[in-house]
Amino acid sequence: MGAIVPDAVERYLAGLNRGGDPLLAEIAQAGVERDLPLVDAEVGALLRVLATAIGARKILEIGTAVGYSGIWLAGALPADGMLMTMEMDAGRAKEAQGNFDRAGLTNRVSVMLGDAQRLIAKVAGPFDLIFQDGDKKMYTPLLDRLVSLLRPGGLLVTDNVLWDGKVVPGFVTSAADDKDTRAIAEYNERVATHPALLTTVIPLRDGVSISVKTR
Repeated sequence: MGAIVPDAVERYLAGLNRGGDPLLAEIAQAGVERDLPLVDAEVGALLRVLATAIGARKILEIGTAVGYSGIWLAGALPADGMLMTMEMDAGRAKEAQGNFDRAGLTNRVSVMLGDAQRLIAKVAGPFDLIFQDGDKKMYTPLLDRLVSLLRPGGLLVTDNVLWDGKVVPGFVTSAADDKDTRAIAEYNERVATHPALLTTVIPLRDGVSISVKTR
């Protein structure tokens, strides 16, 4: 059984999510085989729905990996929209660029190679949507800067906020008190009480928080 959502429910949701994009399916399968840190298709669909719902034209992503979530996001952009996505690993960044090219999104995506903590100081907002899925220990240190880059009414979406249930005291009996778990628990508290954000958490896959900038 899944730590957050029962397997039967996850299979049911996966069955409903039939986008029919062979490239996304190929990247997802390769991700499973190579144990890459990719979002699930259901989270990808959520990202596209959110970006479409707010009419996003400018999106920032922290943690490109090989471009899977970026394709979901950029696919919601208009022809003159832009996704800026940051990745530390040069090999993954190169592979991601190739996947964006294959998806026909070259003109709507800019892959930035380097440490997000440094790169974030070089980008200019406002962004309509920011997706945070990079180093978990950097979630809280980046928070205020990301909020400052959002437009009012913009969305900050963060993946892995339930961390296999490890952030819930007593939920996972064998949960390790590791740095990532502590970092995500701290982030959840900060984002839930941030004066400029209204936040909810969706227990989908590994937990996704959605925050709207209210001022």
